[in-house]
Amino acid sequence: MTPQRDRLWPYVLLFLATIYTTTAAGAGHYVSFYLGFSGGPNPFSTRELLIYGLWYSVPILAILGCHELGHYYACRFYGVASSRPYFLPMPLLLTGTLGAFIRIRQPIPGKKELFDIGIAGPIAGFVVAVPLLFVGMYLSRIDEIPPDFQGELFWLGEPLLFKLAAWLTFGHVAEGFTVSMHPMAFAAWFGLLATALNLFPIGQLDGGHISYAVLGRKSSAITLVMVACLIGLAFWSMSWLVWAGLTILMLMVFGPHHPPTPDEHLPLDPTRKAIAVFAVIMFILCFTPAPIEPLDIVQPL
Repeated sequence: MTPQRDRLWPYVLLFLATIYTTTAAGAGHYVSFYLGFSGGPNPFSTRELLIYGLWYSVPILAILGCHELGHYYACRFYGVASSRPYFLPMPLLLTGTLGAFIRIRQPIPGKKELFDIGIAGPIAGFVVAVPLLFVGMYLSRIDEIPPDFQGELFWLGEPLLFKLAAWLTFGHVAEGFTVSMHPMAFAAWFGLLATALNLFPIGQLDGGHISYAVLGRKSSAITLVMVACLIGLAFWSMSWLVWAGLTILMLMVFGPHHPPTPDEHLPLDPTRKAIAVFAVIMFILCFTPAPIEPLDIVQPL
């Protein structure tokens, strides 16, 4: 089935539902940002909350949407049949969404096409996430932690790019103070995390496509090594348990070997190899070993 013959209503319903869940999550983030450590009741009306929730909803949908549109238009460029982006609403998460994806509906004809389709999404999402991160950090602020403050909060792991944006914006954050993240900064943080997850060189993730296009059958060993690393990360931080479980399930269903292309024996050209190095750099900049950790007390970022 070609994209032109797709029924639009499943895409539209999922997208509208994701707008709602991300806006609701964004409203909660904005109230927390506005109140800071002062606590107190929510001072905003429902209409105001819906408006303020867009500070998070619009950026995260832009990052996720551009990521998937990168894949989609690369598929269109090479004549590979695929679905439009499916957005996944999730009202019970801090993020309001589980992300988005497209379905590729036919074999990809070669390594060049596979590489371009795989890399297009992470690059498109990254290009959108970086300026949103710096604007979001500019909208954030430094708060003093009350000496008598007690409460259970979540500590967000800081990717290298996030650390750089915070340092360029605020410099050194003194002990007893913390960065209170604006909802746009949180959207960018989640966008960086989503980029890192997709760039894991495992199976049929974006990183798996890139790894296979560069290394061929040797990518199967990389997949197994990275799954072992994920299991190790799950012992380091409980926040990796779900992702590790999903990747293991993916390997059980599809196997550790990437589906072959007819030109598997041919090397990838130098330009695409250089772009693959940039993909590794993106992964390093966006990765954090402990994405979300519960804390009994507030600690500075």
